[in-house]
This record gives sequence, C-alpha cells and structure tokens, in this order.
Amino acid sequence: MNIVGFAICMNNEGYSASLELRKIYPVVRPETNDPDDYIRIVDESDEDYLYPADWFENVSLGAKLESRLMESVVV
Repeated sequence: MNIVGFAICMNNEGYSASLELRKIYPVVRPETNDPDDYIRIVDESDEDYLYPADWFENVSLGAKLESRLMESVVV
C-alpha cells in the first residue's frame, strides 16, 4: 500500500459503516484509471477504496506525527 498523505472525512453519505466523519484517513496513491474527482482512502475495512474527493480535506501534519501515523497503518 503506497500511502501518500492523510485526509479528514467531511462527508460519509451512504457509507457510515466505512467512513467516520471528522476522522483522519490515509490517502493512497491513485491507480492509473482512477477518476480525477475521486480519492483512494484506506477506510474502516483497512482496504483502500475510491471516494469522492470533495468528501475529504487534505491535512498537513508535522513530520513526527505523520511518521507515527504511517507506522500505525495496517497493511
């Protein structure tokens, strides 16, 4: 899994079992055929899935915190 950053969920309409509002999720590098208006998120299933990009806000974290979060992601 190629994590490239983190994003906060701002909308989970129809996916409340997969996404929690205001939770920080890992963002995975897009695949070749992924639509531009979608983002690949590691959701509550610990798998990456496509969701509308406007449901999320990218977050910038300090290097130490980002490193610790990367270490904690289940792959």
